[in-house]
Amino acid sequence: MSYTGPGFDPPQPRRSRRGPLTVALAALVPGALLGWAVYAAVGGSGGDEGSAGASASASGTPTAGTSPSAGADDTKPGASASAKSPAAPAGSGALKGKVVVIDPGHNPGNFRHTADISRQVDIGTNRKECDTTGTATNDGYAEAEFTLDVAHRMRTLLERQGATVKLTQDADRPFGPCVDERARIGNEAKADAVVSIHADGSGTGNRGFHVILPGAVHSGAADTRAIVEPSGDLGERIAGDFVRVTGSAPSNYIGDGTGLVTREDLGGLNLSTVPKVFIECGNMRDSKDAALLTSGAWRQKAAQGISDGIVGFLRG
Repeated sequence: MSYTGPGFDPPQPRRSRRGPLTVALAALVPGALLGWAVYAAVGGSGGDEGSAGASASASGTPTAGTSPSAGADDTKPGASASAKSPAAPAGSGALKGKVVVIDPGHNPGNFRHTADISRQVDIGTNRKECDTTGTATNDGYAEAEFTLDVAHRMRTLLERQGATVKLTQDADRPFGPCVDERARIGNEAKADAVVSIHADGSGTGNRGFHVILPGAVHSGAADTRAIVEPSGDLGERIAGDFVRVTGSAPSNYIGDGTGLVTREDLGGLNLSTVPKVFIECGNMRDSKDAALLTSGAWRQKAAQGISDGIVGFLRG
């Protein structure tokens, strides 16, 4: 997702009490840094309202129903990924009684309802657009299609472990929901964890993933003070498992190489009363990252990595 505009303050990297992500990864996921090193050696890479550090948005309007090139969806939703969670094998029922809300960023129909999604909503600190269309690859694969596909794969993985999984949208409404409603869905579900799935729209050469954490906000309808610490734990676990499973490196353009960014300008985080993070899985505007994002096999790995981080968080 990509956002630049009036009132946008570039976010600052999160200063975790646990230290840099390189330390957190070593503690949380043995072998993750080795996978990261392999990534570097071979030269590969693995907002509801906006992405930190995005310098260029999609040049065209994302089109609903666009899909990656033939053969990209070679792994169906829910298929086994190359790495399994060490915490809980599939079908273990380890998450019985837990509620996970997955927020697929944007809606494939948003581009048809620009007036509706442009209306302003209260995010606690100020007012922002209801939603955006999201970004797209140079070949027209829409972020909204990507996020929904990853969400479906995650739902299958998490339900196999007994979790109750809810999506904020499943292309089952014309547009939206708005960012305030997205937060409300997680709150009303009394979710144990909420993850908002996105892909960035930054400049060519900007690569890698980053996890966006809520800052301490206490203004108007927003009060995140109680969720900052658990959200930080959730985000660090997701980042560690995302490296381990996908082989992707943390962003080279935001977060000082930690893969973690704290923001106070996102309604989806500001209005949440339950642990919640965003993940930008890669940059759709970079051809190398786009090749991953349009691969069904890689999207399965992304879903597995995020899900493993959620499992680790929920099991403590």
